[in-house]
Amino acid sequence: MIDTPKHGTPARPTRFAHRGFTLLELLVVMVIIGLLAGYVGPRFFAQIGKSEVKTARAQIDALEKALDQYRLDLGHYPSTELGLDALVNSPGGEERWEGPYLRKAVPSDPWGKSYEYRYPGERSEFDLYSFGADGQPGGEGDGADVVNW
Repeated sequence: MIDTPKHGTPARPTRFAHRGFTLLELLVVMVIIGLLAGYVGPRFFAQIGKSEVKTARAQIDALEKALDQYRLDLGHYPSTELGLDALVNSPGGEERWEGPYLRKAVPSDPWGKSYEYRYPGERSEFDLYSFGADGQPGGEGDGADVVNW
């Protein structure tokens, strides 16, 4: 409500009634948001890399279990030539195949590449691995190989 003086002219609104943010206040807020983003952003993206490695380990574990079930039914693991596809599609000439041993198609690793499979393995009974984010053997951090041995 605006007060009117005795002479009938309206009084001026108080000096804080239409106050907005100054440029300096907006700049201070932007700097604070930038500092928070610079601190939180790298920590957040580091967690994404860790989750991809955990996903690859979980998928390798599930594939190992399916390969073990295949071996129980047929008495041997699929050859390197048959590969992991033998878990989903019956290989020709295998009458005791009771699959599919996976509910869905063989998954790609979290980086969109196929898992590598070798039987007989060089490091264990069979070798099952992903080359990691860099797609190359070896590596460190997110680029390190994820293996079953």
